[in-house]
Amino acid sequence: VKRLSKDSGQGLREFKNEVILIAKLQHRNLKRFDIIIGIARGLLYLRRDSRLRIIHRDLKAGNILLDSEMNPKISDFGLARIFGGDQTQINTRRVVGTYGYMSPEYAIDGHFSMKSDVFSFGVMVLEIVSGKKNRGFIHPDHDLNLLGHAWKLWNENKPMELVDILLENVPTAEVLRCIQVGLLCVQKHPEERPLMSAVLYMFDSDNASLPKPKQPGFYIERVHTETDSSSSCNKLYTPTELTVTTLHGR
Repeated sequence: VKRLSKDSGQGLREFKNEVILIAKLQHRNLKRFDIIIGIARGLLYLRRDSRLRIIHRDLKAGNILLDSEMNPKISDFGLARIFGGDQTQINTRRVVGTYGYMSPEYAIDGHFSMKSDVFSFGVMVLEIVSGKKNRGFIHPDHDLNLLGHAWKLWNENKPMELVDILLENVPTAEVLRCIQVGLLCVQKHPEERPLMSAVLYMFDSDNASLPKPKQPGFYIERVHTETDSSSSCNKLYTPTELTVTTLHGR
């Protein structure tokens, strides 16, 4: 997540590529929850309230900007597609986007729909809760990616072990709801993922009954290479290591 400010002199491309969402989430639990809700509302706007129905196709941490009040803004619509009034899915031979956030049906078969962005949103939710990235995730006890790790902890009734160690005194019910919604959004089959309107209802209503999640898509184990084991792509960033990039119109 990048912080957007009027005082920057750097160009948009440099700004967008400098830091990632996980490196910015040193904020406390309430702010993280607000960021999740803000992204969900932005996606719902693109689906329901905008004049056009838009599928982003590259929804990821690096395309979420934070303004001066830490409100999230979805950015970079260069790969977005507009859906007609009755369209529910489009097929393409040219798959574009970012691995680690793509839904299985899009990455493998080139099918994308509103549920493709829901999958990407679910990945970001689990990244925000854990403070770690899905792509390149490393754990000493297994070779699962972040989605698999979250699913494993959920089945072992240890979901709170997913929570970022930088968070203190987190409200358990709120965090569990985030994890469960995140897992529901990364279901393997698109028809099993909730609509963004349902996602917001799950977050906003304390009485909402959440379905039980199933095994996520791209629940995979990998073979570690020497490069993987020495990589720092999964380390937790401390506030002293972070860079805040600001933006000012030229």
